[in-house]
Amino acid sequence: MTKSLIVDPKQMRKTGKLKIADIPMNTYQKTVADEKGNYTKEEFLRIYRDMLIIREFETMLNLIKTTGEYEGVAYNHPGPAHLGIGQEAAYVGQAYDLGIEDYTFGSHRSHGEILAKGLSAIAKLGDEELTKIMEGHFGGEAYGVVKSHTEYKGVKDIAREFLMYAALAEMFARKTGFNKGLGGSMHAFFTPFGIYPNNAIVGGSADIATGAALYKRVNKKGGMVVCNIGDGSLGCGPVYEAMGFASMDQFHTLWDKDHSGGLPIIFNIFNNSYGMGGQTSGETMGYGEVARVGAGMSTSAMHAERIDGMNPLAVIDGYRRKRETIEKRQGPVLLDVVTYRFSGHSPSDASSYRSKEELELWEQADAIKTFPKQILDAGIATQKELDAIIANVKIDILHIVKLAVDETVSPRMDLIANPDEIADLMFSNGNVRSMDESRKPDVLIAKEENPRVIKLKNKIRSAYQDGKPVSKNKMLQLRDAMFEAILDKFYEDPTLVAYGEENRDWGGAFAVYNGLTEALPYHRLFNSPISEAAIVGTAVGYAMSGGRALVELMYIDFLGRAGDEVFNQMSKWQAMSAGAIKMPLVLRLSVGSKYGAQHSQDWSALATHIPGLKVVFPATPYDAKGILNAALSGTDPVIFCESQRIYDVGEQFMSEVPEGYYEVPIGEPDIKKTGSDLTVLSIGAALYRALDAAKILEEQYGVSTEVIDARSLVPFNYEKVIESVKKTGRIIVTGDACERGSQMKEFAQTISELAFDYLDAPPVVVGARDWITPAYELENHFFPQPSWIVDAVHERILPLPGHTAKQNFTELEQIRNNKRGV
Repeated sequence: MTKSLIVDPKQMRKTGKLKIADIPMNTYQKTVADEKGNYTKEEFLRIYRDMLIIREFETMLNLIKTTGEYEGVAYNHPGPAHLGIGQEAAYVGQAYDLGIEDYTFGSHRSHGEILAKGLSAIAKLGDEELTKIMEGHFGGEAYGVVKSHTEYKGVKDIAREFLMYAALAEMFARKTGFNKGLGGSMHAFFTPFGIYPNNAIVGGSADIATGAALYKRVNKKGGMVVCNIGDGSLGCGPVYEAMGFASMDQFHTLWDKDHSGGLPIIFNIFNNSYGMGGQTSGETMGYGEVARVGAGMSTSAMHAERIDGMNPLAVIDGYRRKRETIEKRQGPVLLDVVTYRFSGHSPSDASSYRSKEELELWEQADAIKTFPKQILDAGIATQKELDAIIANVKIDILHIVKLAVDETVSPRMDLIANPDEIADLMFSNGNVRSMDESRKPDVLIAKEENPRVIKLKNKIRSAYQDGKPVSKNKMLQLRDAMFEAILDKFYEDPTLVAYGEENRDWGGAFAVYNGLTEALPYHRLFNSPISEAAIVGTAVGYAMSGGRALVELMYIDFLGRAGDEVFNQMSKWQAMSAGAIKMPLVLRLSVGSKYGAQHSQDWSALATHIPGLKVVFPATPYDAKGILNAALSGTDPVIFCESQRIYDVGEQFMSEVPEGYYEVPIGEPDIKKTGSDLTVLSIGAALYRALDAAKILEEQYGVSTEVIDARSLVPFNYEKVIESVKKTGRIIVTGDACERGSQMKEFAQTISELAFDYLDAPPVVVGARDWITPAYELENHFFPQPSWIVDAVHERILPLPGHTAKQNFTELEQIRNNKRGV
């Protein structure tokens, strides 16, 4: 179906000049005295108290890191503590009007953001709801500690202790922390208060927060998303990818009226003028002012504005105005929040890159000094009242420190008593057919009216009919089987979205999505920018917010452009959250051939090396549909590898591919052919060459060969393989990846360990050469061929009578190639 947008040459070739919207800079200039009629005394004092809590909390962390104690309480904290001392006004001003329906995502320097957002939530929530939240978090473990040691009676006072204690316990790796100590200082979060993951990767929250905003827009959820990143992150490509994704024109031009409009996200740049020691404006960047970046991202310049982050009232004012922009569906928004950290990048940073004069200039603007002075000057409160606030804050911080460092009160995970406690958190292993059963999916036509569904009714669901091969065009192909799984899930799970490069009108690069355009509105299936990091990162944010995402990178070779998003984000948040977050996300990656060195590599081993990812590689239509069904009903992140070589193959092993729903369990290999003399374990499309080799071995040399299709790489159940090796005593592992560091090597090593007593020869790996992938015309010299498997059997496992090997698989050749690094 062709898009309704016309690219008009008259418009494209018209002369003229672009006009950039004006970007306001520090327009708010009011003081406490000016705002006396708009805030109560209690509100002014709450702002001051919240800033003091953050300042004292981080001062405490700094003292523990640098001196080993706080107020006489000794403690050694070897972990990180990236402080934002000086930025309290920016934190508190931002959080002041945010509710728990508003999500914040942050960076490694997020202690103040967490506390400010939590304190704001506590101020707004009722006692009953607060108690329910505290009691419900991991069975009330942290709440139990606070409740049994507090001297407070009021729920809100206890909740503030809970917030500070659980945050500090998390930073000290205690089991009573927000995430059982598995997130730590740089990753702490608490979703019941709308505090979503904070990220140790600079700029790492940008695309994840954008995905959360996408979730809110697609599923018509209230609230907005705030992405807190620093000015240093504007040197990171994924940040620009996220802003570009959030600014896509299609949100206004193609999406229906119920879902149209800019994403509800504010990119909040805490602009403290430094990355670590590099000064951004004037040294490492070229934008001059952070706010200027908005001019290049959208026609509205992202409603960019510079705000004085040293004045909490200015930040509150800015957020109130920008919320109106968000509620009018005119996002995204970019805020350049000017602030300054008096602390170094970390406690070990001596700040030698900045002058004493500069620090003194900024100290004069310190809100911890200027804001209480304004309160006094305006007659809002007395010095005695302010001193009482300071004293109470110090008492509270000292109290939570004593609790957090006490190992009898705040123990760590006991990995001796329960060595599997972290292992059990790596995968959730859930099966949830719909992430939101309260509503029906948005679709355009009934499933049975879909043109491709109608066409597939006439397809033969096997590669053979009456024992004869079926022509390619008449049989149900692997791409068709995948389509059926995806279409079924779209009609079952209203949260499911699919996007990537050329997913909609094109039908995906390899025609898996053909027929979905007619069935689905734009907000469920759409084309993304060519932004691999944003594709995966937004899917991470979408999934952790409660939706299900199916996204695609056109080639697995592009995995490097989404490396952080796959290896640090998609894979880790379930475990770092101690299971509080689920990650129902399937990432499709096609494994190519024909396209040379940068488009025809099998990089599946990169994914298998990373803990927390399930990695599958089905090779038959039956398996592809069943495994995709399992992945799309699961609650774990799945890397779904697909070989371009076999999109058009039919089912050769089952009688036929069922029309209805079924699942193939992830992690279970499958015997495609039985045998007694040799086992071949294949990965992906190499299955078919393994079968060809088995035919040669049996017909020409009488070697009965058992062929096992791995189907999954992680997890993987070795039991069938070990049973096969017990029978045959010999095994070859084959696939299309380069041999060095491959999953084939991992399989071979593990089989050596598990089946050593049953092996008559060491396992042999037959993979691709450790070269660049050559042109299509030379591929038969690069990717494993049936004859290679036969040669490997002859030279390394079982001499074949009369056979002359053409490929050199001898041990001497293996030594020679490793010595050369090829």
